[in-house]
Amino acid sequence: MLESINQWFLSLGAEYGVNPYIFGGIYIGAIPFFLLSVGWLLRNAKAGKSTLLPTMCAGFCFVSAYIYLAIAGRNIPIWVWFFLAALVTYGAWSNIRQTRRKIAAAKADRI
Repeated sequence: MLESINQWFLSLGAEYGVNPYIFGGIYIGAIPFFLLSVGWLLRNAKAGKSTLLPTMCAGFCFVSAYIYLAIAGRNIPIWVWFFLAALVTYGAWSNIRQTRRKIAAAKADRI
């Protein structure tokens, strides 16, 4: 049964031109860099420094696997793009909200 699931999983990659293991590796591998970027962003916000670069780094880490999909993928159904857009939009909104709370809490602690 595991072998048939693995074959199905790999067939999706072949059909769409994306290696699922590379996609998963990028997705999982970007998590520590995303968290480091958010920490950097919070530190800069608390210090009153620019948050542009850490925000851009966090955003890149957040969408890096989907960038791979956009570059390497072919014949990706349109519903996948809408679904990914919804996921990215919700994830960005959620992370922005959470980061703003952390920045406000850090500024309140500083006072």
